[in-house]
Amino acid sequence: MNGSRFYCPVPLTQGQRVELPENAARHASKVLRLRVGEEMILFNGSGGEYLARLASIERHRVTADVLDWRARECEAPLAITLIQALQAGEKMDTTIQKAVELGVSCIVPVATQRSVVRLEGDRALRRLAHWQGVIVSACEQCGRNRLPEVKLLLGLRDWLEQPAADDALRLMLVPGGPQTLTDFSPPRPGLRIELLIGAEGGLAPDEISLAQAVGFAAIRLGPRILRTETAGLAAIAAIQCLWGDFTKE
Repeated sequence: MNGSRFYCPVPLTQGQRVELPENAARHASKVLRLRVGEEMILFNGSGGEYLARLASIERHRVTADVLDWRARECEAPLAITLIQALQAGEKMDTTIQKAVELGVSCIVPVATQRSVVRLEGDRALRRLAHWQGVIVSACEQCGRNRLPEVKLLLGLRDWLEQPAADDALRLMLVPGGPQTLTDFSPPRPGLRIELLIGAEGGLAPDEISLAQAVGFAAIRLGPRILRTETAGLAAIAAIQCLWGDFTKE
């Protein structure tokens, strides 16, 4: 079924009547203008999805009857973590949205020396909540039934000083980097890939050195310099083509 999909973060069971969250209810009734009796897909992030039927539409309340459960998943075989330096304007939203579509499992926003945007305290918490909403919308659109995690903003140095996963392949994009993706052997099943992307001005030399000291390999994507909003997405797509599910049915 290629119908409307809504994230409903509550336990779902067959035969249940469930109230849609406020954002989903507004989107269903005001934007999509669904009518009572129309079918939809509900998912709660724990895996699989539920066929449901719109049961009622009131002013501020929309309910649906949960019908059949489907064990459908479209998660990538690679666990990709995108460590993305803060970007200006709407670039960060777009990067997060497209990274979810491309199959990342975790997004780590970091503040770097060349990040134009500065977020602290309540502003950082509000932005985190906003990014979580971007992830929900992207999952609803692209068919994912499990929500990628987005971490609380950290400084890049603070994040790099955290213990690394033993099974992680750590990569960072650096113009003119000495290696390319094809220099690496295909990752074994279950291997984590951590991809570090700088801000508009790239990573500072000492940030590159610090990342290399904790196991990040500097790689390039061709001879051209890619913008921050292009670089991570291009690298994720290339990783999925080489080792992920872009070449599988």
